Amino acid sequence: MSAVPPADPARPTSSAASPDTVPGTSPGAAASGRRLLLVHAHPDDESITTGATMAKYAAEGAHVTLVTCTLGEEGEVIPAALAHLAPDRDDALGPHRIGELADAMRELGVTDHRFLGGPGRYRDSGMMGAPQNDRPGCFWQADVDEAAGLLAGIVREVRPQVLVTYDPDGGYGHPDHIQAHRVAMRAVEHAREPGPGGAAHHVERVYWNCVPRPVLEEGFAQLRAAAADGEVFPFPGFTGDTGFAAPDDVPGVVESLADVDVTVHAEEYTRAKAAAMAAHATQVSVRTGPGGTFFALSNGLGQPLSGIEYFRRADGARTGTGGGLTDLFAGVAA
Repeated sequence: MSAVPPADPARPTSSAASPDTVPGTSPGAAASGRRLLLVHAHPDDESITTGATMAKYAAEGAHVTLVTCTLGEEGEVIPAALAHLAPDRDDALGPHRIGELADAMRELGVTDHRFLGGPGRYRDSGMMGAPQNDRPGCFWQADVDEAAGLLAGIVREVRPQVLVTYDPDGGYGHPDHIQAHRVAMRAVEHAREPGPGGAAHHVERVYWNCVPRPVLEEGFAQLRAAAADGEVFPFPGFTGDTGFAAPDDVPGVVESLADVDVTVHAEEYTRAKAAAMAAHATQVSVRTGPGGTFFALSNGLGQPLSGIEYFRRADGARTGTGGGLTDLFAGVAA
C-alpha cells in the first residue's frame, strides 16, 4: 500500500478556516448554531446516501462535519485506465480515493472532513465473508471502544446537535458499515463524559439514513421508462432490458414512509449531489438525461439518483409523521 501522510484526527483534513470562522462552516454559519456530524464507512458513501442533505445544510450555513472511517482500499475500480490501483495490483486505491473525496466535498460545499484516527488508521474490510475481514488493521477488526474514543473526541470538539450514520445492519450488511454504526453509537455515549476534544457533550438527535421501498420502486420505474424511450446509459453491463438494480440492492430500505421520521427535500442540490458522486470516478458512474439522473456502481446496475433523502430516529422515538418532518434539526435547541 502506498504511504499515506499522517493527520491529526481531531482536526479537519480539508481547507483551513479563517480565525473568524469555525472549520466546516460558511460565513455566518457560527451564527446559525446548527452543527451536523455524519459518520460514513468509505469515500463515496456520504455522497450516495446523504450528499444532497450535506449540500443543503452547508449552503444554509450549518457546520457540517464528515467523518470517514476507511479509505475504501478494497473497492472495485471502474475505469480501465485506473485498474492498476486495485488492491491485487498496486494497492494504491486508498490514496487515490482521498483525492476523490476531497473533490466530492468541494462539490457539496463541505470543508470539514476527517478520517477516523487519520488517513489509513483503519483499512477497508471488504464484503462480508471476504478474507480481508480477518486482516489486522481492517476496520471490522477494530476495537469498538478505541475507535469510538477517537470519534468521541471529534464529537466533543465539534459539538453537533445532530449525528447521522447507518442502522445496526449497516444498511446492507457490509462489515465496515456495521462497524461504523457500532462506533458512532458508542461514541455518542462516550462523548457524554469529558475527555479528548473537550467537555462532555450530549448529541440531541441521532438518525439512521434510509429510503422507503415505494420511493425506490418509483425511481426504478423512471429508469426503466427512460431506457424504453431510448436513453442510453454508459454503465458497464447495461443492455436496456437488463442492467437494473432492484430495491433490495439499495442500502437502508424501509417498507414505507411510515418508517421514516424526517424527509429532507434538497432537490435543488441534486446537481451538486450528482457531481459529488461523479467525483468518486473509480466507484460510481453518473448519467443525466431527459428521463432523469441515474447512477451505477462497479456492478454496472442502474439506480435512481434523488435529491430527496430520508432518515429515521435511532432512539425509536417515532415522530408519527410518516416522514412529514423536513428538518433534521426539528425540535433541537440551537
